[in-house]
Order: sequence, then structure tokens, then C-alpha cells
Amino acid sequence: MGIRKTILIRIAIIYFIMFLIGVVVVVKMITIQNINTERLQEIADNLSNNTVITEANRGNIYADDYSVLATSVPGYFVRMDLAAPGVLQVYGQESDSLAYCLSAMFKDASKSKYKQKLDAAYRNRNRGLMLTPRKIDYNELQALKKFPILRRGQNRGGRIIETENKRILPLGSLAARTVGTLNRGAYGGVHGNIGNTGIEEAFEPYLKGEPGIGYKQNLSGRWVTRTEIEPRDGMDIITTLNIKLQDITENALLDQLNKSQADWGTAILMEVKTGKIKAIANFGIVDTDDENKKNIYGENYNYAVGHSGCYEPGSTFKLMSLMVAMEQGLVDTSDVFDTGDGVWQYKDRTVYDSDWRNGGHGEMTVKQIFEKSSNVGVAQIITSCYENKPKDYVDRLYSFGLNKPLGIELTGEGVPFMKYPGERDWWGTSLAWMSYGYEIKMTPLQVLTFYNAVANDGKMVKPLMIKEIRDGGLVVKKFKQEILNPMIVSRETLGKAKKLLEGVCETGTGRTLSNPIFKIAGKTGTAQIVANGVYAKGLYLASFAGYFPADEPVYSLIVTINRPKGAYYGGSVAGPVFKEIAEKVYAYKIGTSRLAESGNDEDCELPEIKNGRKQDIQQVLNYLKMENSNSPVNSEYVGVINTNGTIQMEEMEIAVDKVPDVMGMVVSDAVFFLENAGLKVKVNGTGKVRKQSLLPGTNFRNGQLIYITLS
Repeated sequence: MGIRKTILIRIAIIYFIMFLIGVVVVVKMITIQNINTERLQEIADNLSNNTVITEANRGNIYADDYSVLATSVPGYFVRMDLAAPGVLQVYGQESDSLAYCLSAMFKDASKSKYKQKLDAAYRNRNRGLMLTPRKIDYNELQALKKFPILRRGQNRGGRIIETENKRILPLGSLAARTVGTLNRGAYGGVHGNIGNTGIEEAFEPYLKGEPGIGYKQNLSGRWVTRTEIEPRDGMDIITTLNIKLQDITENALLDQLNKSQADWGTAILMEVKTGKIKAIANFGIVDTDDENKKNIYGENYNYAVGHSGCYEPGSTFKLMSLMVAMEQGLVDTSDVFDTGDGVWQYKDRTVYDSDWRNGGHGEMTVKQIFEKSSNVGVAQIITSCYENKPKDYVDRLYSFGLNKPLGIELTGEGVPFMKYPGERDWWGTSLAWMSYGYEIKMTPLQVLTFYNAVANDGKMVKPLMIKEIRDGGLVVKKFKQEILNPMIVSRETLGKAKKLLEGVCETGTGRTLSNPIFKIAGKTGTAQIVANGVYAKGLYLASFAGYFPADEPVYSLIVTINRPKGAYYGGSVAGPVFKEIAEKVYAYKIGTSRLAESGNDEDCELPEIKNGRKQDIQQVLNYLKMENSNSPVNSEYVGVINTNGTIQMEEMEIAVDKVPDVMGMVVSDAVFFLENAGLKVKVNGTGKVRKQSLLPGTNFRNGQLIYITLS
């Protein structure tokens, strides 16, 4: 019984303890139900309303030499605390003047409207009235700080400044579509600006960074933001683009578009060995000049890569067709085919040569057919070889990788279209039409990639647009060359293909591209365009694809121009653009290096050295092993005089309160001088300053706009 009684006592104690715990829980629940929820709600609202997201600095986008293609600069919004004690003291005397100044600066409302807005906020003791209807720049902010009431400062004037980064392109429109744009985000800007096109979109996760968190607190009438979690700045993207080659490419393409008044045009310059894209230009119609009846062009779409640039390539595809037949030993460049009068009936459709009205060319070798770009000849070759086995032809094209996207870094790549025998859209005449570039679709970049493989001794490399990603100057990701196909055809076929391409520029449809300095190899293309389901008369896509120098290829290049007015053949519309780019690139990149390798410098002139930072100029002189006078100059910025091959530096005189002389300076030095003087700078072009809109030494007002033109 003793043991039984002990057990019962213990159980009773346990139950009693559990009963007490239950009572405590119930009491606690009742207490929570009756707590002052208004105070907790006030605390929660305060945290919610005063918590701010601190924007991270978006990463920069650079060219291959680290010239800035896109960067972020601060923009500002200004609010006013109309309940601040200092504001209450002077509002009645200075609010009229403040309204006048705001109206004069922004010109979006009258003085009376601004006064009504200020008075209403003052009556309500608004602690954060937005004064700026738009984001303002640094110069505008400095001017606004001098406005009545606001000039009293952050505490006594109730001035609240909010900083938000603004994306700019320091080189203007150069490669603008490839660099890309930002928008306000998928949720109306809740998550800030995000990449919308181009590199900005493709590398958004790297560029955007990670925002921080801060808390706004009112301390004696002054709002301050305390940072709780520091933002992490975005990473930098280093591209393969070269700003000089980009400038050459854009100018040549734009000149031709203005002449031909085409719908759009694109040009892509690629390094043969590496596949690096050194320039990519895209122009489409963005407006019209009704007075002069001219189109106005801008970078409105990436036709080189995107779906809207995915067209039937036309005669540039003849190279692929003939390489298929030659690789399988079914035809040789010396074989002869009778093209007759340039008109050939194949089943229920007729194939025409471009010059059929002149009577045709009759019998021609395969080499001549390619050089003359005979549709009849190529169609006869491919149908004679593959009419009974069309799958062999298409399978071989597939083996080149022509039916697949390249998988480049940018989003929105156009998907190539290529029919296959046995499918519903394969017609009895499809084989003939495919042979010279119809009933298939490819982007200009996809066509160029194949031509680049021919120039690269058969190795097809994936186009490369991004060199590396850096975080705080440290490389976090390096993009390496990717080989798509180590050898597209045998060396024998490759040698024949190269001879065909060289022949086009020597005696064929591209002979106007020849020059006495270096050889070009390539192929013209002229494709009729489908409109409303039929091939429309007078609508063509003109192109030229090739590489240079033909003997030792360094660059491959394609130029595509859509719907030119007047002349429309590839050789007469796209060819001149190709030639201009090739010659200027050769002179800039290839000819100079070959001259240096030869060691023949008797006829070389000393390079022109412009005014600028003394340290930079001295570094250049040391690298070039050029003599300088070593005259003692203490100024950071110096002028340069070239006297009989000797460089002399002299101190630059910079007048105070006068427009600085920035002629001959690089853009970074020029902008530094002008903005330090208090001017607002707009830049046009690339290179060094050759023109400034305000004369050096003249007076100016603070914040005045000055245009500088570079060359």
C-alpha cells in the first residue's frame, strides 16, 4: 500500500502542475487579446512606411579597351519638410519666391499653381512634399539648393535630397542596341529599373547588384536615413566590342541607308580566329523627315540577331549548297552546266537568273556559275546531285549546324528555319529553291558564322560578345572560345570554297570590291522578299558576306540591307558598305601592324599628341621611345608642342570663370575641365575634341550647356 500511495501522490502532483500551466496559458491568451493593439499597429506602420530600399549601383558595360559603353550617374529628387521649425519661421516671407523659382526651372506649371501646391502642403504640415516633377542632374541640384527657404540648408530649410541612379551611354548611340536599355520592371517599377534589351537584359543578374535596407527617422525635424544592410553594387561586363571599329561600321552602314532609304540594315564584324564580335551595327527607321521626304534612322532593333532579321538569305547560301555537293564528291569546280538563256523550268515553277533579260550565259563551269551568281546553274547542280536523295543534301546542311540557333549571350536570337524532305511543307520544288537561299531562314549572324568557319580553315567557332565579368575589378567569370564544329568539311573542299569566294571579288558580282592593297573574299546576295504571302516585286534583301584579307583572314564581315530603294543588288548596295568597312579596318588594325612587323619606318610620321594630363602624355612618350624636352612643368594638365620631332610640354593656362579650351583633349579630360568649371556637357561622336560650342575664354553662366564634338 505504501508504494501505491506514493505513486498516486506523484501522479496528483503532475496533474496539478499541468493544471497550473494550463491556467497560465489561458491567462496569457486573455492578456494578449486585451493588449493595446493600436500602439503595436502604430509601430508596425512606422516600420513599414519609413523602411527604404537603398538602390545598388548598377554595374558598368565596357568595350574591349575598357572604354565605358554604359554607366550609371546619380540623379536627384528633392522633397521639402514643411513642418520643420526653420521653414515655419520664413514660409510666409519666402514661399512666393520659392514658387517662382520652381516654375522657372521646371516650366511645367505657373507660379500660382506651385504656390497653391506649397500652401496646401504647408497647411497640412506635409513632411515630405515632392518639389521636383522629374529626376534632376547635379547642376540642377546645385541651382535648386540656392532657392528661397531651401538655401537655409537641410535642417532649417527642410530640404530632403533623394538620390537615384540614372543610366547613360557616354558614347551616345554607339552600339546602343547591343548594349541595351532599361525599363521600370515587370511590376510597374516596384523592383526598380531592370534590363529590357541587349546586354542589359541578358546579364541583368550580374549588373543589378543587391539592394540594401535603410530606415528613415525624424530627428528634431530633420529626416535622416540609417542604413541597416549595405547595398552590394552590380558587377561590370567587359564586351569584345571595339569602339573605333564600331564607329567605322556604324558610319558606313548609316551612310548607305541614307542613300538607299532602306527599311533597315545591319553589319557585323568578327575576328576570324577567336569569333569575337568587334562591331555590330543595327539601324531601322525611327522617324521620317516629311519636309525632305527622308527616313531617320536609329538603333531600334537588333536585326543582326533577332527574329525580325531572320530572312531568306538568297545567294549567300549558294556557298553552303556547293560545299555540300563538293564534299560528297558529286561535283567539282571545273564541271560544266548549261544555264541556257537564264530561264529554267523545273517541275511546275520557273527559275530565273538576275540578268536573264540579257540572254543568259549558256554553258558555264561551277566556278563561273558561283562567280556570276547564277540561280539556274546552282539549282541545276543540286537537283542533278540530290533529286532522288534530297535527305542527303539537307542532312549535310544540318551537319553544318545551320538548322540550330548559335546560343549566343544575348536573348531573343532568331531560330533558323530549314525544310526537311517528307515534312508537310516540303514541296516538289523545295530542293531547287533551297539551293540558292529560298524556303529557308537565317539571321545575318548565323550566315556570318558559317563564312567565318571557311575563313578559319574549317573551324566553326561560336560568336563571342562578352569577354569577362568583373566584380570590384576582380575577374569572376571569363568567357572562353567555344568550338561548334572542329572541321565543317575536308581541307580539299575548303580550298575550293575559298577560291570560289575570291573569284567573286576578282571577276564576279563582287568585283567592285577589289582594291590594290589586299584581297577580299566573299559572296553577294540578293533575295526577293515575301509580302502578304507572295514574293513582292521590287522588294529585296541585299547582302554581302565574306572575309579579309583573303590570303590571311583576320576579320569576317556581313552587311545586310532590307528593302533598299533604287539599286537593290547585293554587290551594288551591301558591297560598298563591306568595302568601306574592310578598307578602313585594314588601315586601322591590319596595315599598321604589318608595317610595324616589316620594320620599315622611313616614311612614318610622328603621331599627333594632343593636350591632356601630363602623366598620360609622358607614359605615351616613354612607350613610343620619343624624345621630350623634360622642361619643368608643375601643372597636372599640359599643352603639347611638336618641334622637329621633339615633344615639348608647357603649362596650360586655364582662366577662372571663363570657358576652358578643351580642343584636342580626349573626352574624359574635356568633361573634367568643363564640369569643374560649372558647365553642363553634351558629347557627340568619339575620339578627341575637334569642336566646342562655346568659345574658349568667353564668359558663361553656371550650369550653361556646352556641346563638344569628337572625331
